[in-house]
Amino acid sequence: MIFAHGSSVVSANQAVRAVADQVARQGGFELVEAAFLEQGAPDLAEAVGRLAARGASKVLVVPYFLTLGLHLQRDLPRIVADISRIQTNIEIRVTPPLDGHPAMTQALIDRARDNLE
Repeated sequence: MIFAHGSSVVSANQAVRAVADQVARQGGFELVEAAFLEQGAPDLAEAVGRLAARGASKVLVVPYFLTLGLHLQRDLPRIVADISRIQTNIEIRVTPPLDGHPAMTQALIDRARDNLE
């Protein structure tokens, strides 16, 4: 599950869905969904339901957030707990945000170099 904040800008949410599709293809993952905290659909509960309907018994939520802010510290654990009370047959785990991943530094370097030329 690629979990993003969501935006009122439709193309921003579509970009997250495209990333989820790329993660599925490039990572060799059979079941991948994008889900949104707000201003996008589906929300996390609906997306977990979709995965469960397709046979998933475990869901790994990968936050498409740069840092560990209030949404990841407060909102996401509450949402996961609520879903777990309803979807008792699904194990849900959450990874850290993108901050601290070694690829982030290279991505920033690439952006800077691409725009200096």
